[in-house]
Amino acid sequence: MPEEYKLLINGKWISGEKRLEVRNPYNQELLGTVPEAGKQQIENAIKSAQEAFKITKTLPAHLRSQILEHTSDTIRERREELVRTIALEAGKPIKYARGEVDRATETFKFASEEAKRVYGETIPMDAAAKGENKVGFTFREPLGVIGAISPFNFPLNLVAHKVAPAIASGNTVVLKPSTYTPITSLKLGEIMLEAGLPPGVLNIITGPGPTVGDAIVRDTRISKITFTGSSSVGLGITEKAGLKRITLELGSNSPVIIDKDVEFPLQNIVERCVFGSFAYAGQVCISIQRIYVHQDIKEQFIKQFLKAVSELKSGDPLDENIDIGPMITEAEAERVKQWVDEAGSQGAKLLIGGNHKGSMFEPTVLTDVKHGMRVVSKEIFAPVVSIMEFKDWEQVIDEVNTSKYGLHAGVYTRDVKKAFYAAKNLEAGGVLVNDIPTYRVDHIPYGGVKGSGIGREGVKYAIEEMTQPKFVCFNLS
Repeated sequence: MPEEYKLLINGKWISGEKRLEVRNPYNQELLGTVPEAGKQQIENAIKSAQEAFKITKTLPAHLRSQILEHTSDTIRERREELVRTIALEAGKPIKYARGEVDRATETFKFASEEAKRVYGETIPMDAAAKGENKVGFTFREPLGVIGAISPFNFPLNLVAHKVAPAIASGNTVVLKPSTYTPITSLKLGEIMLEAGLPPGVLNIITGPGPTVGDAIVRDTRISKITFTGSSSVGLGITEKAGLKRITLELGSNSPVIIDKDVEFPLQNIVERCVFGSFAYAGQVCISIQRIYVHQDIKEQFIKQFLKAVSELKSGDPLDENIDIGPMITEAEAERVKQWVDEAGSQGAKLLIGGNHKGSMFEPTVLTDVKHGMRVVSKEIFAPVVSIMEFKDWEQVIDEVNTSKYGLHAGVYTRDVKKAFYAAKNLEAGGVLVNDIPTYRVDHIPYGGVKGSGIGREGVKYAIEEMTQPKFVCFNLS
């Protein structure tokens, strides 16, 4: 029988009256049910986090570090269980689910190390005439209760990027995971309790965004919101949150630019671009959506790219040989079909794919697209990529920058001047030289500009945003 999961509030597992089904997006198999948190349960979660903050704000760094390191170790020990859970509820091919669990292990390890490095600084008071005979310094204090709202596509590692730095820096957390993928988060809650996390430090409440998420965002006892998801929801959060700190990791339509001077053969670049475009059915914030190829090598690139795409295997995410799994819902696949058909009616050329069966969408490649088309101007979040040609390096940088998004961008060139020009002029939170924008490791500063969000993740950088400096001055005169 499918398991009936519970909410985690104040260190205890709590049932709820209403229940939400969690289904495998590949075959709609019922995996389990979770409670839909009600007003009282939301209240209890926030109150318990508030009370627990009295403990965590004075909990020594070495103890916070131990809890996080134990969490990392236990995730490693339960690797295959978590891998299977992610593959089933997120529809992520198991080889990619395995990579996510390994990254989460590393994210908690980074957090255990950074817990010991939450530094302040000394201030040279005598730099000002009125600062003579004074000693000044800062230390960083945790903010309080962190409201964390996580998406479906990385149900373990993106949760880790919110929970781990919050606890490393002495905060407490109220977490609302995606209703599509809550089971992984609840298993992480089990692991953290086993690791010695005090009651109330991590509370996990499941339910829809308009009720549970909205209540977290609006509550004045929450000191900060950290959210990963769509731009429209992110904008709504900024309007509702009030005087809270906010980190928003929002949409993107990540570009990669391939110059004519790249090292031949193109095979390595083609393989990276195929991975960046279609891994996890393109449901990654930094999936490649736009490929700009110099006109001198465009036809050669397309030929090799299409051959590689035609060899991708779609099917059951539990199959070790599968490259493409389902989209999270059939409704999402239908939306993507509409966007692709719309582009075709506006003059785009379909080279491969373009159809879906249920939630399974074929890997799709378009050319002859225009920037006003939704397949390139918005975030498609699907296994669809558009290939465009360019002639001039500076001009293509300007063209890339017409997007309202700016998360990651990749450039391939052997010309160091062009590389630096791209690094300085691309409007993006990260520029990857001779690599795809889909590249990320978990200690880098990660976040976007423009419509791609506010703030940065990456454990060290998230800690900076989850703490605040307090200034202290001693008068020695």
